[in-house]
Amino acid sequence: MRLSKLYGKMCLAPLFLGIITVSSTVLGQPPQPKVGGVGTFDGGGANDNPGRRRLTTLTPVPEDFSALQLAPGFLISMEVYDAPELSTDARIDTHGDITLPMIGPVHVAGQTMTEAATAIETRLKDGKILNNPQVNLNISQYAGSNVSVLGEVHNPGRIELLAPHSLEDIIALAGGETELAGNTIEIRHPEGLTPQKQMIHYSRDPDDMTLVDTKIHPGDTVTVRRAGVVYVLGGVTRPGGYVMQEGGELNLTQALALAYGTTLNAAVSSMRLIRKLPDGRVQETPLPYRDIEKGKIPPPRLQAEDLIYVPISKSKTVLTSGIFASTSQAALYVYH
Repeated sequence: MRLSKLYGKMCLAPLFLGIITVSSTVLGQPPQPKVGGVGTFDGGGANDNPGRRRLTTLTPVPEDFSALQLAPGFLISMEVYDAPELSTDARIDTHGDITLPMIGPVHVAGQTMTEAATAIETRLKDGKILNNPQVNLNISQYAGSNVSVLGEVHNPGRIELLAPHSLEDIIALAGGETELAGNTIEIRHPEGLTPQKQMIHYSRDPDDMTLVDTKIHPGDTVTVRRAGVVYVLGGVTRPGGYVMQEGGELNLTQALALAYGTTLNAAVSSMRLIRKLPDGRVQETPLPYRDIEKGKIPPPRLQAEDLIYVPISKSKTVLTSGIFASTSQAALYVYH
């Protein structure tokens, strides 16, 4: 008799367990997760439990987010461990402060999130609100700041910037320099900063670290200036203006080489350099081209807007025109 009663209880146990499981499901209580079951990441199998909490997808953050400094307009989300009544969202006002419950205003502008969290923890501890506060800050919204890049770059415009970057990175984000870019870059800082205007001179030498060492801050304006132009006129094969592309430096022989050299009727002994002085006056300097050509003296370095004038010799013109005329007649004679 005892054995039959025990057997009956054993048969009814699975039924009661099934009822309890169904009841817990109906009441909205999720079953306990199974070891080795389907994970909770997005993109799981089709048999995932919809009641199970799923992790959100990863979203990219700007590369300069780690060096971000808080600024007015940012919306800060604060969580205090084991004190949910102190957790709140606060926006940084125009003075750079956030107002927190039981603490009051805390100045956080110009600080990183770690520094701001430390300052809030110190206020909580000094105010005897919490003995060992642990504050976690996150940025819900940030006030984007831009850098304007103008001048000789492939993609001029405004670049969104959260933290300081090197000048080399800013130029790269603007598509790089054009062929007409010089070796001078002007940087204008926002009002209130000193200096207001900064001029950067660099060379295209790979060992020159000027662009890397120069920092650009949000709100700055970067202007890549065009290289200077040197004009070569008169008795040259291709007269015109030539950009000083080689690091912004150009000498006399290089400028003549860009103009494809002098012509046969050029009076190179009367070559002159015409330069406009800062006070507006024009200075004319004779150039001893024969001595420069023989290597007796170095070629003079040119400046932007310099003009090299190579006069044309009348006697050489008559002589060369006669040679060309006889040559053309001979060519015609042989041709016929």
